[in-house]
Amino acid sequence: MKKHIKYLASALLVAIFIFIVTASSEASEKSAKATNLVAESSVDKTMELEYFPVSITKNVHIKLDSLLESVNKRNDFHGSILVAKNGKVLYKNNIGYADFSKKEPLNEGDTFQLASVSKQFTAAAIMLLYERNQIELNDFVNNYFPNFPYENVTIKNLLNHTAGLPKYFWVTDHKWKEPKAPTNTEMMELLNSENVQKYFSPGQKFDYSNTGYFVLASIVEKVSGSSFSDFVKENIFEPLNMNNSFVYSFEIDSVRSNQLEGYRIANGFRHLKINKSLNDAIVGDKNVYSTCEDLLKWTLGLNSGKILTDASLKLMYSKGETVKGKKIPYGFGFRIDDKDETAIYHHGKWNGFSTSLTRYPEEELVIIILEHTSYRGLSPLNNTIKQIVNQNFRG
Repeated sequence: MKKHIKYLASALLVAIFIFIVTASSEASEKSAKATNLVAESSVDKTMELEYFPVSITKNVHIKLDSLLESVNKRNDFHGSILVAKNGKVLYKNNIGYADFSKKEPLNEGDTFQLASVSKQFTAAAIMLLYERNQIELNDFVNNYFPNFPYENVTIKNLLNHTAGLPKYFWVTDHKWKEPKAPTNTEMMELLNSENVQKYFSPGQKFDYSNTGYFVLASIVEKVSGSSFSDFVKENIFEPLNMNNSFVYSFEIDSVRSNQLEGYRIANGFRHLKINKSLNDAIVGDKNVYSTCEDLLKWTLGLNSGKILTDASLKLMYSKGETVKGKKIPYGFGFRIDDKDETAIYHHGKWNGFSTSLTRYPEEELVIIILEHTSYRGLSPLNNTIKQIVNQNFRG
């Protein structure tokens, strides 16, 4: 009898052990599946672009193709254009060369340096931290960088260019002693050590500042604990399926196969590559690379609440103001047209790249222009495209 009880007890213990192991295994499997579902859901499968049917866009295509050929021949335009109406692609095309020495034509997936159009991604990154209660817009930069030599500068001052900071280009050219281009961290240290004089007290007036936006990117890195590149990739590019967009820092990141170089024209006809400078490793004010298609995904995703709340968007699209209450034509990462306040836009120029992203909310019209041979006619070209669309499309 005792032996039977002993055997039963042993069998019971084995059964309990098997149950625990099995339950634990199933729980781990469920947890893994849940993690995978969360990872998959972070990518918005709806961010695939829609196109108007060719049958109703033929006329506007003919007109815009003709315009594109004209600016290519007359103004040496080598780039891409995309026009969207009511959230759908109305027109997209590219013309010219990607590489002049090899005579390689531009392809749809070639990425352009956005120059100052990059600033809207920096502003959005800051607003994400704000929505997560990790920062406040009235926080001082000194809250995050105690040795920052310019007191009473708020995050909001940086966002709408009222901080009065010196130009970091000048600081690099005159104070940086190393042959390798400085990173954001090194530039912040240089500002701390050199204490270059500011232009004016924070909030006194509007002065467009690349320095302010590199400082904002540095705050993103400090608060998030990740690189600016990784933060933007994980929180903006990947969720919106912007597969051809990335942040690039010279001498740190590898050049990608579809990454274009900027050119200048010499002697009226020769296209020469523009070499990188000591200011090309700084991110936040520039150095986002993208395509027209990805920029439309960004515009549609941002304005449909896929990244930020309506309250945050309202702040980004509202004119800033000085301490005396004077309105300025800039929100957070976006310009607001003084003559036509229905236009929200930004242009960029850097190392041969000329870029433009303009949105007309009331008309549900978006015009994106990306070019890489120092083209100078962004505003007239944008206005001509808008006029052609308004006159030739009734979709």
